Amino acid sequence: MAVCEVCGNDYALAFEIHAQGTVHVFDSFECAIHRMAPVCEHCGCKVVGHGVESDGHFYCCAHCAMSQGVQGLVDHLDGPGRAS
Repeated sequence: MAVCEVCGNDYALAFEIHAQGTVHVFDSFECAIHRMAPVCEHCGCKVVGHGVESDGHFYCCAHCAMSQGVQGLVDHLDGPGRAS
């Protein structure tokens, strides 16, 4: 069994996520999101969906980005941070 790096649960169905040369072990998607999802720099929510990015800053949506003064971002279903 493997131990979740967030909650410490020793769980037979734990899984690994390989990201940027590091291996992370989690027992649930909830713990994986808690550790790995970026945080919206405006409202503070975890960016679980596509979100948008501008100059290395992450936002959950174009509205939050605009609220921080970012121009030209729109929400799309075809990829994060793509302006029309």
